Amino acid sequence: MNDAGTSTNSALVRQLAQILLAKKLIMASAESCTGGWIAQSLTALAGSSEWFDTGFVTYSNEAKQRLLAVPSSCFAVDGPGAVSEETVLAMTRGAIDNSRANVAVAVSGIAGPDGGSEDKPVGTVWIAWQWQDKALARCFQFVGDREAVRLAAVTAGLQGLIELIG
Repeated sequence: MNDAGTSTNSALVRQLAQILLAKKLIMASAESCTGGWIAQSLTALAGSSEWFDTGFVTYSNEAKQRLLAVPSSCFAVDGPGAVSEETVLAMTRGAIDNSRANVAVAVSGIAGPDGGSEDKPVGTVWIAWQWQDKALARCFQFVGDREAVRLAAVTAGLQGLIELIG
């Protein structure tokens, strides 16, 4: 991670931690293209075990189904695919259902350099956030190389959590 990304995300993690502690909330992450980068950012802060329960790194579709109960219909030929609103919303539900968390963030995207399509080019990332009865998802189109796309997804995931529960 570049220094600017480290600094920005460290500040976001500190802000998120304060909110989670004040509201007595516990969170989980469910990550695909970020490969655990959100969880790593959270646990870099000492004391994070007070408000962070677990991180699921579910890179394959099979892992998303097995660990997070993402419906197989998401991955069917005529389904929305792994990089979709339906999938990330199911990932947040699965993260909450399979942990002691009551807040979750999920990320699935195409970080590149390959794997994109006309409908979902490299840089397409879906992120979802869930807390109580609020479940939100948003599609982002990040630019840059693989690291830049992944870093942008981590930052957006953290910012979205702060907006949701702040």
